[in-house]
Amino acid sequence: MIPFNDLRRVTTREHAALTEAIHRVLHSGNFLLGPETQAFETEFAAFCSAGSKLLLQCVSVANGSDALVLALLAAGVKPGDRVITCANAAMYASLAILATGASPLYVDIDDTHTLDAAHFAACASSGVAAVVVTHLYGRIAAMDSIQTIAAEHGIHVIEDCSQAHGATLNGQRAGSFGDFATFSFYPTKNLGALGDGGAVLCKTEASADRLRALRQYGWSRKYRNDLAGGCNSRMDEIQAAVLSSRLPALDANNAIRRAIAMRYQHGIRHADLHVLPIDQNHAAHLCVLETPRRDALQGYLHAHGIGCEVHYPVPDYQQAVMRDRYHTLTLPRTERAAQEVLSLPCFPDLLDAEVERVIAVLNAWT
Repeated sequence: MIPFNDLRRVTTREHAALTEAIHRVLHSGNFLLGPETQAFETEFAAFCSAGSKLLLQCVSVANGSDALVLALLAAGVKPGDRVITCANAAMYASLAILATGASPLYVDIDDTHTLDAAHFAACASSGVAAVVVTHLYGRIAAMDSIQTIAAEHGIHVIEDCSQAHGATLNGQRAGSFGDFATFSFYPTKNLGALGDGGAVLCKTEASADRLRALRQYGWSRKYRNDLAGGCNSRMDEIQAAVLSSRLPALDANNAIRRAIAMRYQHGIRHADLHVLPIDQNHAAHLCVLETPRRDALQGYLHAHGIGCEVHYPVPDYQQAVMRDRYHTLTLPRTERAAQEVLSLPCFPDLLDAEVERVIAVLNAWT
């Protein structure tokens, strides 16, 4: 069996470093908002600032979903506002928008499966408070155009970088473009914890202070709740220590992911299969192909012992909890992607022979 992903391979390879990080926390007696968290926030802000003219601020939180909600709140999104986003990323942005009392305004995707800047321009108006731009599969969206359009209409830009740790565009890393940027450190991410974790990046100390208050009850100081919308969303010290131990290898691991994806891209020679392009800027979180016979291909791969997944099968506005609100909405590219995408095994510990096996099986499909 060739797994879609296998975290046991990673933890086995990193066992000594992970054990040292965990023991360091155990011996410190600090388990929340301690020195490990502060160190990781500093390190990750510096990592994402590379290529940018600004030194970003990083505020860690409990998970990527909280990161999106808190970023929206820090941007001033309030009940009744509208927030533009895409509908092809499993409801994560949609749920965060709804949690603030705002409403998603969906735009279609382009050929890269990220937000279509032209459709964004057509929907942008002064009545839109923010746009959540998801860098899907490891590719940064067309941020130059998106930021220009957003600036013209006074729209806050929030990057969802949960699939793009370390991705670049014009020399800048994901997370350094928008007013705010959010990350998930779920275990399967390019930079993953041993549990949940998340972070919000921002460009000013004032925004960072607001986020720090929001992640801890809205406190201005202990037991003084002065900021509405506060919650309990803290990354624990063990996860911060683990992430610090893994951060130095992120670029190298991304390079391995890209190399695997490029082998698929160049090796798959089948008329019904199109691998979404990968380049040197891509973080290759997922290697995704398109085929009009997706369900048949998925069954074929499973029958041959090859793990694969669909990211993602249902547009947000077609989910059961959203259909009544968006029953007349149609986004052609989003809907086609939902019917055609299939993700192949692509992780740093995948063996060369396993990659060759996947390619051979795909090319033999009839």
